[in-house]
Amino acid sequence: MNPVAVFRLPLTTDLSGFVSLLHRLNVPHRVSEEGGEQVLWVPDAPSLVDDVRTLYERYPQGDPQAELPQGSKAPLLTRHAGVIQQIRNSPMTSFVLLLCLIVGGVTLLGDNLQAIRWLTFMDFHVMGDQAYFVPLADSLAAGQWWRIVTPMLIHFGILHLAMNALWFWELGRRIELRQGAWHLLGLTLIFSAVSNYVQYAWSGPNLFGGLSGVLYALLGHCWIYQMLAPNPVYRMPRGVLVMMLVWLGLCMSGLVSAIGFGEIANGAHVGGLIIGCVTGLLGGVIARFKR
Repeated sequence: MNPVAVFRLPLTTDLSGFVSLLHRLNVPHRVSEEGGEQVLWVPDAPSLVDDVRTLYERYPQGDPQAELPQGSKAPLLTRHAGVIQQIRNSPMTSFVLLLCLIVGGVTLLGDNLQAIRWLTFMDFHVMGDQAYFVPLADSLAAGQWWRIVTPMLIHFGILHLAMNALWFWELGRRIELRQGAWHLLGLTLIFSAVSNYVQYAWSGPNLFGGLSGVLYALLGHCWIYQMLAPNPVYRMPRGVLVMMLVWLGLCMSGLVSAIGFGEIANGAHVGGLIIGCVTGLLGGVIARFKR
């Protein structure tokens, strides 16, 4: 089903309340930036475009009691169909998460060391109770360049995978909707490479993995980009940013590891946040200049 533009509005128009209303009503939609305007898109379904346009005329700031007209024939308004439409609107985000799920299955969420060793930043061999790491330069000389980014696909336990997947779904979709699927892929690979290298420099040869370094980079990117070139897609509750930064501080203090969460890749978190802020600064300045 092809998307149809409902309306075009200036970038200064705050759509956050109305977008929240569409989320509550399970109306499939996305907001993009084109030609210095923000465009709201919905599926090309009978009466849906008119219903959404009428809804905006009545409740431009959103309303907790607002409903679509009773006679609306718009399909895909169930929660299940809404998720399917979101996946279609965010193919790259969904693709990265699918890879994480596949790797999680193949590696048995960290228990299959023979499978994990092909994706780690440094190759290793297990002898007895010890792991012996192969120098990164030797692996790169052998053409194993994928190791620079593939640790982001490795997860240790279902909770580790679930939490990272939820946050990547939330943050990745924002960048994909605003800047495009290939832009998200490029940023994800850059963020993974930088955060992995910083973690290696931080802790030396070690076994680490997960999307968390990429997540902090995505957070930093959206945060700084939104400050310079505001758009409803990148707007997040301030509490989300505060929570993530507080969690980073707790992890770096050693408290999280002390209470049983295992070793935390603090270097990846810090490196990710820094590179994300840098790309957000560059992207925000370019977007502001174009505007």
